[in-house]
Amino acid sequence: MSYYFTKIVDYPFDDAVQKVTEELKNEGFGVLTEIDVKATLKKKLDVDFRRYQILGACNPPFAYKALQAEEKIGTMLPCNVIVQEKDNGKVEVSAINPLQSMIAVGNDELNGVATEIGIKLQKVINEL
Repeated sequence: MSYYFTKIVDYPFDDAVQKVTEELKNEGFGVLTEIDVKATLKKKLDVDFRRYQILGACNPPFAYKALQAEEKIGTMLPCNVIVQEKDNGKVEVSAINPLQSMIAVGNDELNGVATEIGIKLQKVINEL
């Protein structure tokens, strides 16, 4: 099983960011952070990079459940979703598969939460 869910979409880059944000909202997620990797790398390293946006998505009820089960799970929150422009001009959207990342934690209480979040993130990707 992969550590992410992914899909090539038929939207221009900015539309894909907007669409994934809307689909996340439909599944109870808010976007807490937005990182423009292209702009950051240009500013910090003066290098050119493709359009690549990281969206830090959070579903508060599930984040709360996870924090109750594992106090340091915040090191793995929020759930990241990326929108990137590929070399062929296509746009790809990918989201973390939380069940795969929770394996590293070794806390069985998290598996149920991670499974539910994974279902929601997979649905977000499928709806694009």
